[in-house]
Amino acid sequence: MALPAEGYRLEEISSKAYEHPADRAATAALKAVPHLDTVVRKLIELGYERAIRRGVLGSAVRLGEDQLPQVWGAHVRAYATLDLEPTPELYMTQYPIANALTIGAGSPIVVVNSELVQLLDPEQQRAVFAHEAGHVLSDHVLYRTALVILMRISSLPGVPLPLLPLRAALLEWFRAAELSCDRAAALVVRDPLAVCRALMVIAAGAEAANLDLDVFMRQGQDYREKASPLDRFSRLLIDLNLTHPMSVQRVHELMEWVRSGEYDRIVAGEYPRRDEPTDVRAEAGDAASHYAERFRDTFSDLGDSINDAGQQLADWLRRAREQ
Repeated sequence: MALPAEGYRLEEISSKAYEHPADRAATAALKAVPHLDTVVRKLIELGYERAIRRGVLGSAVRLGEDQLPQVWGAHVRAYATLDLEPTPELYMTQYPIANALTIGAGSPIVVVNSELVQLLDPEQQRAVFAHEAGHVLSDHVLYRTALVILMRISSLPGVPLPLLPLRAALLEWFRAAELSCDRAAALVVRDPLAVCRALMVIAAGAEAANLDLDVFMRQGQDYREKASPLDRFSRLLIDLNLTHPMSVQRVHELMEWVRSGEYDRIVAGEYPRRDEPTDVRAEAGDAASHYAERFRDTFSDLGDSINDAGQQLADWLRRAREQ
């Protein structure tokens, strides 16, 4: 499929236009947890984000007009279409899993694994970069950076107990955030099926070129409709440790949104702008209350306040860094 017209731009589009209700609800719930932002920012202030940035700069290749310009161009195009400036730096690293990542609480950077670029065709690559741009527009990067740090240090010995429920809460939130950014990707490439194909390739690997997308999409329907109560419970336990929703679920959620008519309205220019006021409480509704209670319950038996947990976290991180 040809690229959307060069002038195609979703001017001043607000992330509210495409955000999944679960994303809005989970974000509202996270913000409602007392002192959560204090703990998250403490993780970043203590230098772990700088360490990740230095690691990327030292071990990955920075792409641009003189390094894989076609890949860089797909990245730049995503931000231009979403009317976002500046375009973050883009790095490629050698890793045998097809994935991309956006981190950086202040100034985001995007890291793409070489396996992903090798597997995906140019259209599918555009979908991935548009997905990552959606994270930036939705302001997911602060919590995402904290989650990356937690995923790296939570396996170390002596991790303070408060880190574990915080990790679980951030994973819950990020799985919901991924559903939003699949929508952003569909809007940028103006082809929801390209996003679905990219998800199928990421799930199946190199043999995806020989697979049928329609069959894969029907598989997603079976996954949702033919599960027993025990299956759904088992699925919940599996989901709790995933950073991303399962591919078949993502395809189903995206196409449900397309069929609702929202995708067509946004592409036609009917969407909220960034300068328009929003009613956060109305957007979150009952789902936000559900998530808020769920996340608060996670912290209820810790025995210490989240504020005290922040101090424990700071002390432990300092000791770990000194060692």
